Amino acid sequence: MAGIDDIKNAAEKAAGKAKEALGNVTDNDRLKAEGQTDQAKASAKQGATDVKDAAHGVADSFKDDK
Repeated sequence: MAGIDDIKNAAEKAAGKAKEALGNVTDNDRLKAEGQTDQAKASAKQGATDVKDAAHGVADSFKDDK
């Protein structure tokens, strides 16, 4: 399921970039801040997914040692 999470996180980050860019073009500070927040959330989710994947990799390596 990590692949699906990666796609969702990338889409959320792209939407945040678009929102930030629109905020820049329209001189809307609130929209720009929302876009930056969306990007930060997506990056945090991606970091959590990466940690989860690494933990699964470590667990699998212990299974292989038996």
